[in-house]
Amino acid sequence: MRVLLLGADGFIGRRVADRLFADPELQVTVLGRRDTADIRFDLAAGSPGALARFLDAVMPRVVVNCAGVTYGTPRDLVKANTQAVATVCEAIRRSHDPARLVHVGSAAEYGPVPIGTSTAESAEPRPIGPYGVTKLAGTELALSSGLDAVVLRIFDAVGPGVPAGSLFGRLSEGLRRALERGEPQVRSADLSAFRDFVDVRDVARSVQAAAVSAATGVINIGGGSGVRMRDAAHLLVRASGFEGRLMEETRSPIPGADGTDRPGEVLWRQADIRTARERLGWRPRVPLEESLADIWMETACRV
Repeated sequence: MRVLLLGADGFIGRRVADRLFADPELQVTVLGRRDTADIRFDLAAGSPGALARFLDAVMPRVVVNCAGVTYGTPRDLVKANTQAVATVCEAIRRSHDPARLVHVGSAAEYGPVPIGTSTAESAEPRPIGPYGVTKLAGTELALSSGLDAVVLRIFDAVGPGVPAGSLFGRLSEGLRRALERGEPQVRSADLSAFRDFVDVRDVARSVQAAAVSAATGVINIGGGSGVRMRDAAHLLVRASGFEGRLMEETRSPIPGADGTDRPGEVLWRQADIRTARERLGWRPRVPLEESLADIWMETACRV
């Protein structure tokens, strides 16, 4: 089966590429902005007509869209997370043989939820901030396109290749420096919130499963449990062998019923992953401790 992969250079996209290329039943073509892509194309700037011509040349049965950005100006986020999705959907519609679309969404589309709850796909999205809003807009475009489309809402992906600017990327580098210099403490952002962590390799398995399935609509992909970020951070500290102190930023929380204690903040995240089990036959396999140990090993090997 022919697959066209978009966004293969990102944290999730790289692991999805590894997974798809390892499947002997799939013929994978990569489209992107970099020289490493089989087809050079900028989704945020290119026209649907031009992309449709590439689709007609490749003739994929499935288009996997891992493209998008997490940080940047509101304009950057709109172009990468919303406008690019509109281009992809329109191009598929214009192609001679429209492909199935597997689109990678985000748990940020849900926004704040009550602490202690498990978020199902039926929950009303209430995103806060430009990232969540633009990702939700991309999801809505995919689902309303009339295409054979499924959106995987990814919760908190971790594991090897995690971005340097992410919480665990920064903490891992801080631990490396502290060990190298013999420093007694490492500073971190506040770690009191709960997140639903899922290994990026498990995310890649979910994309592969979605590509060959008939599932449509939104499907949550997460670990299935809320984990305090502090507990996760200490797993990373233990993997590093650092015996000093982890110093967090302090704050004075005033929790609200919606799960926030400061404007724009989400204190609780936990996915209901029953739909993924039922419709994709997917469940997480890699434990959080292994994901974080692999992050540390990757950082340590850069020394």
